[in-house]
Order: sequence, then C-alpha cells, then structure tokens
Amino acid sequence: MKSIYNSENSIVRSGAQAKLQRGERGQSLVELAISLTVILVLLAGAVDFAVAYFSFTAMQDAAQEGALYGSINPDDEDGIITRVRRASSNPVDLADEDLVEVNVTYTGDHCEGNEIKVNVAYDYPISMPFIGTIIGSQKITLNASVADTILQPTCSEEEDS
Repeated sequence: MKSIYNSENSIVRSGAQAKLQRGERGQSLVELAISLTVILVLLAGAVDFAVAYFSFTAMQDAAQEGALYGSINPDDEDGIITRVRRASSNPVDLADEDLVEVNVTYTGDHCEGNEIKVNVAYDYPISMPFIGTIIGSQKITLNASVADTILQPTCSEEEDS
C-alpha cells in the first residue's frame, strides 16, 4: 500500500485506510452498546437482589419482634401476629395479609423452657424478566423464621405433674 509523507515526516493515510478507521469507529459503538446492555442487566440484577435481601432482613426483624413478645406472652397468639405485622411497612408491607403469611408454632405446650417459633413468608416479585424465565417464576418465596424460648410460663403446676 502506498503511503505519503507530509512535511513533518508523518504518514498521511490513503482513502482506503481512512474508510477502515470510520468502520472501526462503528465497531466500537456496537461493542459499547452490547457491553453496556450486559452491564446494565447485571446492575439491575444486583439491585433486585439487594431489595430482596433488604425485604428478608425486615421480615427477619419482624419475626424476632413477634418471637420476643411470644416468649413473654405465649398465649396471646393474635398479639404475636399483630406485633409482626406492625413491625415494618417498607420494603414489605407486613400488614397486607394477602402478601405476607405469619405462622406461630410451639414445641410442646406453653410452659417455661419450651420453644415458640414465628415464621414470616412473602412471595417477592422479581423485576428482572430474564431471571423469571430461567427459574420458571417471577416470584421467589422468602421465609424468615425465628425461634425463642418461652420465659414466662402460662401452664400451672398441676398440668406439669
């Protein structure tokens, strides 16, 4: 290929090489568009995961609140559920009974030393459409469970013997 030198002894490119440089600029633009798409999808997935984790943490704290109340008042199951539902409204509205399920279970009776367990379940909606097709659902069930020891007995001494 023929090169021409200018007065500063630098190469002046011919017309074919100039066209190649313009094509390379287009290639870089396409690579940027593809790379940026992949990076934004990964970033959106990270944000979705962070919100799901924050929701789980709020549910875990609410379950802990209910278990703590239940360890002192094991007979007040409605009060336990109310404590859980009032613990948080963001990012999960725990008061919404259609979205959030709260269960209270006991090991043994309501006597001191036995265990109370509070479980909070929520179907977290995934905002990333690609993840839903991979796992087969646009929702992931988050379960937060806390077990606590009953501290104040509600059973009498006659029941124990």
